[in-house]
Amino acid sequence: MMDWTDSPCRVLHRCLTARTRLYTEMVTAEAVLHGDRARLLGFEAMEHPVALQLGGADPGRLAQAARIAADFGYDEINLNVGCPSDRVQSGRFGACLMREPLLVATCVAAMRAAVSLPVTVKCRIGVDEQEPEVALPALIDACAEAGVTTFAVHARKAWLDGLSPKENREVPPLDYPLVYRLKRERPRLTILINGGIETLDQADSHLAHVDGVMLGRAAYQNPAMLARIDARFFGGAPADLDAAVARYCEYVARKLAGGARLHPLIKPMLGLYNGRPGARPFRRHLSEQAVREGAGIAVLHEALAMVAPRARAA
Repeated sequence: MMDWTDSPCRVLHRCLTARTRLYTEMVTAEAVLHGDRARLLGFEAMEHPVALQLGGADPGRLAQAARIAADFGYDEINLNVGCPSDRVQSGRFGACLMREPLLVATCVAAMRAAVSLPVTVKCRIGVDEQEPEVALPALIDACAEAGVTTFAVHARKAWLDGLSPKENREVPPLDYPLVYRLKRERPRLTILINGGIETLDQADSHLAHVDGVMLGRAAYQNPAMLARIDARFFGGAPADLDAAVARYCEYVARKLAGGARLHPLIKPMLGLYNGRPGARPFRRHLSEQAVREGAGIAVLHEALAMVAPRARAA
């Protein structure tokens, strides 16, 4: 979810669900050590619980980055062993680390020694010619031996040679039963499933077999679905979409007053009313007007006025 799940996105999602754990974009350990930490790691207090997803393959540098993240107040550090992009491969991290389970275990051991936060792993079921039935347990068992107890498994292989990152999200077949079997055979581990999950009904069906569900693009492209999560899965009240949007508008106004630009703030809202009356003019108005110099909160209010009241509150 690089370039997607930034802080504005997470704030919008938190306005819609109080209980769901949010994850950042993947940030490399090198960027944390040498980059603009406030920009890379800063987040709003309302985002809790929130996990920082790190990328890297150097145990010492990952440990340093984890300590910095702990000082920022994150609730969890997640090591990405699943991203298949070319720039990730060239840096020897992400999904290519599926081939080096012992190195991954060394990395998470160093991170766990550096911080008291939970250290978790997100991975694929294998890469390229690996046999998932061998590669996935090898990674999980090595990391579990190093003390990791929670794993988010994208139930697809990543083909690092021959498929683009987009194709790697769609082309390799999903193997949910393999992830289910992983949980059955390792009941003491917490296993989350990820990949191809587009509805809450689908999420519900997976929960019969695993401990949790990680939503990615479905939550970004149709964020209104998050308004139903607390009631369905946590026994809370369903979020009122109008109230959630009003809360997010207050956040947008505050950020604009601090000098932020409108467009990055409204970007995660573009799919909010997908399939509802007024959704198209809402998206068009924001897409066309929010990029203009000096665009302010009035642009957002004008767009919201194009959505039928019933659609806004649904």
